[in-house]
Formats: sequence, structure tokens, C-alpha cells
Amino acid sequence: MTLLSFGRLHKRFGAQTLFDLEGLQVDNASAYVLTGVNGAGKSTLLRALAGLAPAEASDVRFDGEAVQLKPYPQAMRDAIVYVHQHPVMFSTSVEDNIAYGLKVRRAPAAVIRAAVAEAVEWAGVAHLRGSNPLTLSGGEKQRVALARARVLKPRLMLLDEPTASLDGEAREQVIALIPDLIRSGASVIIACHDRDLINLPGVRRMKLRDGRLEYR
Repeated sequence: MTLLSFGRLHKRFGAQTLFDLEGLQVDNASAYVLTGVNGAGKSTLLRALAGLAPAEASDVRFDGEAVQLKPYPQAMRDAIVYVHQHPVMFSTSVEDNIAYGLKVRRAPAAVIRAAVAEAVEWAGVAHLRGSNPLTLSGGEKQRVALARARVLKPRLMLLDEPTASLDGEAREQVIALIPDLIRSGASVIIACHDRDLINLPGVRRMKLRDGRLEYR
């Protein structure tokens, strides 16, 4: 079953075309890696899918229903989560950051407490739940961001270079969380250059080259 599809998705910067994609399709409960050279438009594509960057689109369907990207549909806003490679953190606590989206959605307090408790254990940051996120390492921030996205139970997760600025144990800790996100039943698109992510079992590869998508 198809979750999200486009007849055409086109992005320009002035007179320059960054990408012009026909027949882009994201299936339910499927995982993809999006590769391409720096500057190819990977991040912009993910941001366009999340409604964070404007793009021209035609014949857009989400969950079987025809939609328009402008204004960005509430159903897609509720179902799609974008995680930046340098996540923005509020200077409160790890716990508050993970709970933020659920509070915005007015989830019951008991639901939020249970979801956050499970999420910090899952991400390996339970010992940091009261810490100011601005004091965390890059790897810790990325794991908190993944937990913050996961508690929303999105249908599509867009991960923008989740290991790009990490190395050693921090990188391995983040990579270890990705297969569980894929197994959760959500669709996942990971923009990356990381061979360990590209070679994850069951992941399909899309390469953005010269403004077009190549499927491998």
C-alpha cells in the first residue's frame, strides 16, 4: 500500500532547478535510504516532504486521499516527523524535550509520563532525563531527537544525516536505534552517506543525481 505519492515534485532556487521528480512514491511500513552528493538536494527534499520547505507539486496523494501541499495538510503534519542532523533543543530538560510534541497534541498527562519513561530507556538516556539538553554531546542530542520523534508514533519519519557529525561509540549508539524504528511499522527515509545505514537489511536505496531519483 502507498502512503505518500507525487505525480511530480519540483523545487527551484531562482532560475535553477534543484530537483524535478516524477512518480515519487513512499510505501507504508517501508524503509529507504536517500543518497547523493553534497548539494544534490537531499535535505531539501526531506524538508519539502515534511512541509518545511516550499516546492511545486502535482497529483499528491496521502493515505489514498488527494491532497495539496499548500497549505500543508493537517493529516500529513500529524503523521510525518522530520529529524534534523543538528536537532534544536529547548533549554529545559531532556524529559521536557521528549514530551513537547505530546503536550502540543494535548495528550493526557499519564500518557505523556508513560511514553517519556519508555522513550528515555529506549534511547539510552534515562540517566539524562533531568539534564539541560544544551549540555549534551552530539550523539546524546541525536538520540533524544529520535526519542522525541518516536513518541509521536509517526507514519513517516524523515531522518536527515543522523550520523553525519558523529563517530565512534556515539555513531554506533544512534545506528543501533534505527532498525527498531524501521520495525515499528512506520515508513522511514534516511538521507545519509553512512555505509552502515545504507546496508541495513530490507532498506531500499534512492539516489538523487542531477535532479532526478534513481532507484537501486
